[in-house]
Amino acid sequence: MAALLAPLAQAETSAEKGLRLAQQADAYEVGFGDYSADMVMVLTNRAGQTSTRKIRSKILEMTGDGDKSMALFDEPADVKGTAMLTFSHGLQPDDQWMYLPALKRVKRIASRNKSGPFMGSEFAFEDLGSQEIEKYTYNYLRDEPCGDGWTCYVSERVPAYEYSGYSKQITWIDTQAYRVVKVEYYDRKGSKLKTLTQSGHQSYLDKYWRAAKMHMVNHQTGKETRLEWQNYQFKTGLNAQDFNQNALKRQF
Repeated sequence: MAALLAPLAQAETSAEKGLRLAQQADAYEVGFGDYSADMVMVLTNRAGQTSTRKIRSKILEMTGDGDKSMALFDEPADVKGTAMLTFSHGLQPDDQWMYLPALKRVKRIASRNKSGPFMGSEFAFEDLGSQEIEKYTYNYLRDEPCGDGWTCYVSERVPAYEYSGYSKQITWIDTQAYRVVKVEYYDRKGSKLKTLTQSGHQSYLDKYWRAAKMHMVNHQTGKETRLEWQNYQFKTGLNAQDFNQNALKRQF
């Protein structure tokens, strides 16, 4: 009887499996170096009215810390020249700065403001940094079908860092290549706040998967934001000197 019970005692807990799956998904991303991409952001208000923004994005992979990223707004005219720089970290607050062309200065974004909306969209500042493993605790929930003939791991992750706007997130990640299919966000009171769906995944360098479309719906306000990505370019030679506060002003 003891021999029969031994495998059960050694079985993973849901927390251990959730962490392992997060680590495996993170391992799929290692080695991309850097990439750039163009993005069209479409904002839709409760009445169905839309506005469109065009953004350039640059990402630099870091070793031993979170990635560095930059978002550069080209259209429309009222936001042209606005730029955001993010240094992602684990449990420590991300460092973020915005260049405001009207003021011709760089403004640091306070840690406790990371739950606020990014440039009027349904994406919060904290949604835009790289999702370091240390930022959350994990709990595997189940496997289930998730479209395109895929099966997904469904896991809960709870923010482990201060000032998050969320009490938890539920993630759907496919079992083949760890592509993120859906994320549900719950506010600090535990009510469902937003749902992000991602589609049109494409592989770059035969390894790195990126979604062509992202759709964020805010269930509490009725607003939506769609992101359409194109022109991905990997290993373009970006370095740390391209990601600092002075660089924010040189991009236009």
